[in-house]
Amino acid sequence: MFKKILIANRGEIACRVIKTARKMGIQTVAVYSEADKDARHVELADQAVCIGPAPSRESYLVMDNIIKACKDTGAEAVHPGYGFLSENEAFAKRLEEEGITFIGPKHYSIAAMGDKIASKKLANEAKVNTIPGFNDAIDTPESAVEIAKGIGYPVKVSQHVRTKRLIALVMIVFLLRNLLKSHVTLKFRF
Repeated sequence: MFKKILIANRGEIACRVIKTARKMGIQTVAVYSEADKDARHVELADQAVCIGPAPSRESYLVMDNIIKACKDTGAEAVHPGYGFLSENEAFAKRLEEEGITFIGPKHYSIAAMGDKIASKKLANEAKVNTIPGFNDAIDTPESAVEIAKGIGYPVKVSQHVRTKRLIALVMIVFLLRNLLKSHVTLKFRF
């Protein structure tokens, strides 16, 4: 069990984590931006550290400031709450490298869940029910049409991290033309 954790968030989620930690006998460190210095989570925590100016990109999203706050206060772990850095693979990995526990999934799990194709494959391997679909990259609009015919309409085309936006749009256009070709003439300009 940890003796002290840092909550890398603000507002209600930080308050809930602080209250739960207190019930478990764990000390808490709140972080706050200059704009949040009088916030409830700052008052509730055992310690509080200012991590930057009001914009979250200059405070709550700055990994170095949060890691420094951990080291300065002796926090052994970080609870990310939700949003901000909670789903950031690099943050979880940096904490691990610094010897600070990330209270959440390992960095490689965050990476897998951030990749739609990889996460669906992972879910299928774990025998979790998923919506039928095609779980690999689709290279051409013609392939997309054939795959869609096999799955059945309606279909949703999701852009993969490595797919160019224009290719995804072209595939959607081809799917729509194929689906509606006897009913509607579609005109698109790029």
